[in-house]
Amino acid sequence: MARLGRLEGVPDGARVVVAMSGGVDSSVAAGLVKAAGYDAVGITLQLYDHGAATGKKGACCAGQDIHDARRVAEHIGIPHYVLDYEARFRESVIAPFAESYLAGETPIPCIACNRSIKFSGLLDTAREIGGAALVTGHYVDRRIANGRPALYRPKDESRDQSYFLFATTRSELDYIRFPLGALHKSEVREVARVLDLPVAEKADSQDICFVPQGRYSDLIERLRPDAIAPGNIVHVDGRVLGRHDGIVGFTVGQRRGLGVTGREPLYVVRLNADRAEVVVGPRDSLRVRTIMLKDVNWLGDERGTDGDSAPERVRVRVRSSQEPQAALISRSAGNATVALGDGEFGVAPGQACVFYSSDSEARVLGGGWIIATSPNVSEAERLAGAGPDDGTSSMRVVADGGPGVGAPVQSSAR
Repeated sequence: MARLGRLEGVPDGARVVVAMSGGVDSSVAAGLVKAAGYDAVGITLQLYDHGAATGKKGACCAGQDIHDARRVAEHIGIPHYVLDYEARFRESVIAPFAESYLAGETPIPCIACNRSIKFSGLLDTAREIGGAALVTGHYVDRRIANGRPALYRPKDESRDQSYFLFATTRSELDYIRFPLGALHKSEVREVARVLDLPVAEKADSQDICFVPQGRYSDLIERLRPDAIAPGNIVHVDGRVLGRHDGIVGFTVGQRRGLGVTGREPLYVVRLNADRAEVVVGPRDSLRVRTIMLKDVNWLGDERGTDGDSAPERVRVRVRSSQEPQAALISRSAGNATVALGDGEFGVAPGQACVFYSSDSEARVLGGGWIIATSPNVSEAERLAGAGPDDGTSSMRVVADGGPGVGAPVQSSAR
């Protein structure tokens, strides 16, 4: 048990701060740190109204979960503190989430929460109280590569959370540890039972923690009722098929509940927020071969500058549930263009595209936020061709982060 909790580069007996959400994963992480002989301190962030969330199953960071984190800390014998981050969470996560949907995007609030709340504010607090490291219960592996910390997919790929951690900075990675990266979920449950943790059989958190019953449109209507406007549902060929009550009720790739019918199944192809327009079409209309990104965070070490880089072969994910697929990326000054070898369906602005090494190690090389997509196949076809990569590319990213010369783009309104 003590061996499992050993933290690379952290001196014996040093103070280690553990982020405790009240779930089994972070609780086991705390138990392992304590068992390894560190001076463990548990911190839980109060992120939203615990009164409204107390009875909600599958949530985190509120109500019953804070109570559970406190019980675990008492059980393993470590101090535990609760920090009120509600205002910061509203400003940094909930408000941008609503604005992103109103702009016709598909936001991922868990990434924003990790970046601006858990790995930023909590990290600062951990340092202030003398912590030598911050530990979380995420399923991701941290190893030393070429003398520096690097992120990798975890041992249990079915629980892989690396997609949500692509925005972790190099300085944060120096300080954070992930002890569950070397364990399967079944092993984590067994450790919880061995430690007799009160949350050993607790169900995992699900969905977006601050959205009751998973209805994000209700949240947006409550926060920004003035911004929701009705509009047309338009076929990709230009025909108006019907009306809708607000684009926040739709997401790219959606098939059911469109309120219109056609000769073939219809899907949401894109959302034009400036015209309050929902564009629908056949499934083939959803295929994307080229993706444009902004705010790229690069964690690879061979081409880690902010300037232009030669195109390179990687594997990418555009959603957390899929396996990485072959791609070619070209980076320039914080932006990037990605050519997908096999293409992908239902890619939307606001989502993240995460890069992995193309070898079996599956190192996380970074990622960025999708701002536009294109069905253009020329670069993707070259990537999938039989010939070797000659180090050249027809792709480019212009200064404002938009696409270079190519096919028309599906872009967010922002």
